[in-house]
Amino acid sequence: MYAVIEFAGKQFKIEEGSSLKVPHIDEKEGSKVTFDKVLFLDDGKKVTVGSPTVSGAKINGEIVSHGKDKKVVVFKFKRRKGYQRKNSHRQDYSIVKVNKLSAAKKAAPKKAKKEDADNKKPAPKKTAAKAKPAAKKAAPKKSAPKKTAAKKVETKEKE
Repeated sequence: MYAVIEFAGKQFKIEEGSSLKVPHIDEKEGSKVTFDKVLFLDDGKKVTVGSPTVSGAKINGEIVSHGKDKKVVVFKFKRRKGYQRKNSHRQDYSIVKVNKLSAAKKAAPKKAKKEDADNKKPAPKKTAAKAKPAAKKAAPKKSAPKKTAAKKVETKEKE
């Protein structure tokens, strides 16, 4: 049995009893954690794919420890310009041990009794009165701009 969850914008594939390294959770070691965003659930018999999440499915876990990852160096430079910047950081993480995967059971749809169906009368059909369309006001027509005669320019030729 395994599941795919989303936590802190990342997706993780988990199984019961496995440990999971996730971004830092602000809780003490030993505290319980519940993951609600289950995207995919496979219990061995039935595969459930969420749209986008599986409704009612929850993953229970326990925080085992906290720590810091390896150092990541960020080095920026522009060649032939004398520009260099070096920066680094260590990302915090938490280790979570997955205890239990649980899927919500869907409730069976309720069936109406035959007696209730027989006693119900169909609603009378409403006839809508035809409304006359409102008279449209005629928009004033815009006249085309008047064409002006091109002026003739007389040129005197030099002899």
